[in-house]
Amino acid sequence: MAVEVGDVAPDFELKDHHGTPVRLSGFRAGGEGGQGKNVVLVFYPLAFSGVCTGELCQIRDELPTLGDADDVQVLAVSVDSMFALRAWADQEKYQFPLLSDFWPHGGTAQRYGVFDETKGLALRGTFIIDTEGVVRWKIVNAIPDARDIDEYRKALAGI
Repeated sequence: MAVEVGDVAPDFELKDHHGTPVRLSGFRAGGEGGQGKNVVLVFYPLAFSGVCTGELCQIRDELPTLGDADDVQVLAVSVDSMFALRAWADQEKYQFPLLSDFWPHGGTAQRYGVFDETKGLALRGTFIIDTEGVVRWKIVNAIPDARDIDEYRKALAGI
């Protein structure tokens, strides 16, 4: 079942590329993080692939234009292992968490309706989640189709 705009985003806890657990609800207002942050939740197929590297490098380079660092948190999710994500983060100098949806394989992507069962990996799905945990914007692209970061910027400006 796909997550739609207006739905409360399903909570999850995944390990980042350092092995640290990251919980989506920790970014809600009054949550573990305190003030709350809007979350740009980016599902992508695989680390080290060309389109994924291009998309995440663009996010890395343009992160300051997405909003105040105190207000916006990018979380990038794939089915890769934590160890592969660590090598990729080190290589590309990503400063936002890369989360491993490795086991149960693609479980979080499945809950969001962006898991390709045949290929065993996530589609290119992005969900912008406000500080109350509500999905305010989403896009799901086919695996070969890169997303437009300008759309993220517009969606965040509307929150």
